Amino acid sequence: VRLEESGGGSVQTGGSLKLSCRISGFRYNFCGVSWFRRVVGQERDLVAHINGDGEKYYGDFVKSRFTASLDKAKNTLTLQMNSLKPEDTAIYSCAAGSQGRDSCVNTWGPGTQVTVSS
Repeated sequence: VRLEESGGGSVQTGGSLKLSCRISGFRYNFCGVSWFRRVVGQERDLVAHINGDGEKYYGDFVKSRFTASLDKAKNTLTLQMNSLKPEDTAIYSCAAGSQGRDSCVNTWGPGTQVTVSS
């Protein structure tokens, strides 16, 4: 399984960015796919999750600003981010879950930097 993000960059407060994650070698399953973000020195936060049934879940801080989508035909996961704030500055990574022995195990992309300036 390989994942590779693109679309990161620098924007001003209130701006928008669309991240993409190309997924290869992955068999879609109930574990689903996700976007996470990490600020240096802090723990990783879940941004969005799409489960095997296509249901979407978002972190509380998203507050309807972000939309995750999965195009299985194109093997691409996207994250449309609107109304960006400086506190959204982080490294954003996509992840694809596979069933492990007792839980889902994520495979991660390398991440892409998003910087929001005030």
